[in-house]
Amino acid sequence: MNAIISASELASDSAGENPPVLLDIRWQLSTAKTAGAPAFDGRAEYEKGHIPGAVFVDLDADLAGPAGAGGRHPLPDVEHFGAVMRAAGVGADRDVVVYDGGQGWAAARAWWLLRWTGHPSVRVLDGGLAAWDGPLRTGDERPAAEGTFVPEPNAKDLLDADAAAALARSGLLLDARAAERYRGDVEPIDRVGGHIPGAVSAPTVENVAADGTFRPAADLADRFNSLGASDTSEVGVYCGSGVSGAHEVLALAVAGIPASLYVGSWSEWSSDESRPVAKGPDPQ
Repeated sequence: MNAIISASELASDSAGENPPVLLDIRWQLSTAKTAGAPAFDGRAEYEKGHIPGAVFVDLDADLAGPAGAGGRHPLPDVEHFGAVMRAAGVGADRDVVVYDGGQGWAAARAWWLLRWTGHPSVRVLDGGLAAWDGPLRTGDERPAAEGTFVPEPNAKDLLDADAAAALARSGLLLDARAAERYRGDVEPIDRVGGHIPGAVSAPTVENVAADGTFRPAADLADRFNSLGASDTSEVGVYCGSGVSGAHEVLALAVAGIPASLYVGSWSEWSSDESRPVAKGPDPQ
């Protein structure tokens, strides 16, 4: 099944006999707190208007564990994640469609977690809520019945720090952050700038068009092949904390290239002073 779905396809599927479960993952990376401004409130945005039938899921609380040595967005407790998904109506017998405000990163994190834990049919709304031209509903929604989804994580789609380091040498490890963070020119969040030695810069923002929808699959395949995906059987991705990296894994899936995710990403790697750091434009 395709990893993404268009707004028109979603409207058609939602009007069918077995509509998909809809999850709204409104979230954005923000440094507003540092400046004294209110932090982005995903639930409030959801309650102002969401696709009818969608259930809100909180990325920080439900799609990640507490920040710490494992990074800013480590894996959530699997039992908690399963309970949240069931409460949202998710079952293995129903398609799931996830969306966010338009950037796609948060929706991709939900997509990756559901895929990693064994859901057979989950897609991301291409372009997010901005692409939806149908009616919106305000307030909160809950499903008519609890779902039956029981997460069963697999090891093959997940990288830890050691595996990421090894893959950077034996296969292709893509760094999905902005190029200036990869080079180490700036680092607004983590302890030190730079990248995992051997990793290749591949900013995830280059996977989408100006309207936030994914570039055509053939274009994405050409991009990733030019970065080395055609020369290796194994591809991995990391970013700052495992959110935008999930979006790059999604882009790779659209291109027909399977990839693993280093969830701890740079926020975990850079916090460990024993880990080597490369700087500049070259993988090294």
